[in-house]
Amino acid sequence: MQHIGLIGQNISASRSPSLHNMLGKLKSFPVSYELQELDSPEVSAFQERLSSIIDKGFIGTNVTFPFKQVAVDSADEVSDSVQKVGSTNTLLFKDGKIRAFNTDFTGFIRGYRKRLGDLSAGKVLMIGAGGVGRAVAFGLFEVGATELFISDLNTAGAQALAQSLNAIGYKATVVAKDSVEAIAKQVDGLVNCTPVGHYKTPGNPLAASAFGGQKWAFDAVYTPIDTEFLKAANHAGLKIVSGFDLFFYQGLDAFEIFTGVEVQDVTPVLKQFREKYDVVSTLI
Repeated sequence: MQHIGLIGQNISASRSPSLHNMLGKLKSFPVSYELQELDSPEVSAFQERLSSIIDKGFIGTNVTFPFKQVAVDSADEVSDSVQKVGSTNTLLFKDGKIRAFNTDFTGFIRGYRKRLGDLSAGKVLMIGAGGVGRAVAFGLFEVGATELFISDLNTAGAQALAQSLNAIGYKATVVAKDSVEAIAKQVDGLVNCTPVGHYKTPGNPLAASAFGGQKWAFDAVYTPIDTEFLKAANHAGLKIVSGFDLFFYQGLDAFEIFTGVEVQDVTPVLKQFREKYDVVSTLI
């Protein structure tokens, strides 16, 4: 039995243990995925827990809010995805070293292509520039984004993300809140990377009148799967990539990193997980 962790705050409801433990059984590589919930957001709390699970023989850990960026400083080696995004959600402990990866980045790409195939992302409006938004932003240019418009209540965060994207040759622009609806009508894709739409923060971050004329939409929220954002997109005839797609494929990528076991045929895994944990969508 190999032990894997998830370090973060407010993670008691995470479905990651269910996904990884199921994958372990299906691939005959038993794992025990154990939540490492912290009360403190301090860097020292993260470092102490990281050191503790390494000493206990864990093979790796996922990292979530609020430690995705500070975790990079604990790594001896970082992947290309981490270099691009500037944060990590997956740490592998191997040969006495900590290696950092970002499976939000790779998982978004994998989920997008599974749903939309070779469809180029084109011009995209993304609402929300923190946390997962950074990974998705860089991932968008891997699936054919030509220009990204970014809106966030934290203007400084949005500007920092745009600068990072532009610095490596991508085209990104920060847009003011009162311009969002007009921009929405000019793009090919709509992306929500805010918490709005979650069970605890219901609603739609984009006016219903802004939907229509685009080709596709993605919502990072996956509880519920059928958010108000995706319902509006579906009603307007857009193709859908859900937050569950991101959750599922980033989990697969992390499992492969932790165990070295590839999951090539994902259909039976996805079907079994949906059925066992009642993951139901009326849209996809």
